[in-house]
Amino acid sequence: MNLPDLATQILYGRLGWAVVVATLVCALWRRAAPMSRNALLAVAGGALAAMCLPGELAPSWWLGLAFQYPSGLLVGCCLLRLSERWHGVRRSQVMPQALAGVLAVSGALLYLDAMGVLARGFYYAGFGPLAAPALALVAALGCVVAILRGHARGPAASLLGALLLFSLLRLPTGNLWDALLDPLLWAWAVATLLAGALRRSGRRASDRAPEALGGSVADQVPAPILRPIAAEHFSSLKEQIGGK
Repeated sequence: MNLPDLATQILYGRLGWAVVVATLVCALWRRAAPMSRNALLAVAGGALAAMCLPGELAPSWWLGLAFQYPSGLLVGCCLLRLSERWHGVRRSQVMPQALAGVLAVSGALLYLDAMGVLARGFYYAGFGPLAAPALALVAALGCVVAILRGHARGPAASLLGALLLFSLLRLPTGNLWDALLDPLLWAWAVATLLAGALRRSGRRASDRAPEALGGSVADQVPAPILRPIAAEHFSSLKEQIGGK
């Protein structure tokens, strides 16, 4: 088991939590009012300054007690989201449905294993000397292929950065799963899946509404039935006039 240096962990924790907190503040800000680039810079600088406070004065101290360290993938996704806000991207591509599904299922398995429900040792396998590096290598190659082919480049780059952070510096904890998943990222993935399911159900309901409305109107105005009756009435009226 090769653990990272403690000083490096502390530095990573401060920087990582600064990025995560800045992303959360920007998300709340955008819900209340539009956000300029200067405001984004002020939020990011304020978050970084707060995390650099000594000891227990730093919010990263308390966040570390509650959540330990943010995963490399969470930090990468937050950086990508901040970049989107900087460039004014309205529809985010940070957490696609496919990535959210993988994270949600993987997180559920890991948390059930950690609670003793499964007891398969999934989490401790992330410290493995062979399996963990091999899985990281395969995943990194997949990210490179996705970036070169232009498939979900942003999320693939975030995942690749997390894998490199683990492979080169063993951050954040020396465990592969801690580099790829944490409670906040898992909650983000689950919320993305729920939001996607609600949007799909809303679209299906809106698609069914015009069909139901059109059926009721057709029932109220039976034009194909009225046309033959009108033609027959007109023909009989014409014969009577001609006979006269």
